[in-house]
Amino acid sequence: MTLLAGDVGGTKTVLALVEPRAGGLTVVRQGTFHSTGFPTFEAVVARFLDDGPKVSIDGACFGVAGPVVGGHVKTTNLPWDMDQGRLAAAIPAGRVRLLNDLVAMGEGMLALLPTSFQTIQTGEPRGGTMALIAAGTGLGEAVLYWDGKRHIVVSSEGGHVDFAPRTDLEADLLRFLQNEFGHVSYERVVSGPGLFNVYRFLRSRDGASEPAWLRDRLANGDPSAVISQAGLLGEHALCVQALDMFVSVYGAEAGNLALKSLAVSGVVIGGGIGPKIRKKLASRIFREAFCDKGRFSGLMESIPVRLALEPNAPLLGAARVAASL
Repeated sequence: MTLLAGDVGGTKTVLALVEPRAGGLTVVRQGTFHSTGFPTFEAVVARFLDDGPKVSIDGACFGVAGPVVGGHVKTTNLPWDMDQGRLAAAIPAGRVRLLNDLVAMGEGMLALLPTSFQTIQTGEPRGGTMALIAAGTGLGEAVLYWDGKRHIVVSSEGGHVDFAPRTDLEADLLRFLQNEFGHVSYERVVSGPGLFNVYRFLRSRDGASEPAWLRDRLANGDPSAVISQAGLLGEHALCVQALDMFVSVYGAEAGNLALKSLAVSGVVIGGGIGPKIRKKLASRIFREAFCDKGRFSGLMESIPVRLALEPNAPLLGAARVAASL
């Protein structure tokens, strides 16, 4: 049996051919593609399959950054329209499933070993519902509901709820972003583009000239990566402040999700940004914002928080679902 699994993001798409072997799943071939370089998802799949020996696909599952409704999804940060029926005919495969990317990630997280996580807050480990929050190109959220026997991953689009400032500075950030976007969601702050939004806001307030070396890096590289690196290394005060503000809002929204889902079994931080700024996430900035929930601060301090270090968790989750079709 050969399965096709995929992790479809706004920046990159990862596809893999997977075979069930010896009670587990083995990746036979894997490829990574720049999502923006293809007009459709079908074009990505065709490129991947054409790059290797011809195979017969028995089932396929793809985790997609966007709301999947009735087997159909319009990707949030890409101009792609994906449909299970069309994909089944195009691959071809008898069984195709589209999942929200955080559902795929959650399914993958459930299969990871403890060594694939870094503890951010120890809390009081116990059984029950968990929550997953993941900043990357966008901000994804999901709930891993405990039904008494197992965790069921429930999708959401919680990253698009209204951004709620907690300080005067964050209120000014909200107004700055409202002038540009109108509606301001948490994704406008807690994501790769969001970090650059925070930096631009602080730069507009600071009034100081941007150093030439930083201006050049921002012009020639990924702005969020440039800012996070400069912030971690302490190369520029405004980058340090931007990263600190980003991490604080990240912690606050992770805490919001934990409260709304009563995730007493813990919160997992996924996504591509977390491992790159793990030192900052492990600092008191994230934990203080996570726990700062007034009368419920004591409960928040008891909730474990872990950072997932396995980048292929969404791909693993999609493969697990494909194997169950």
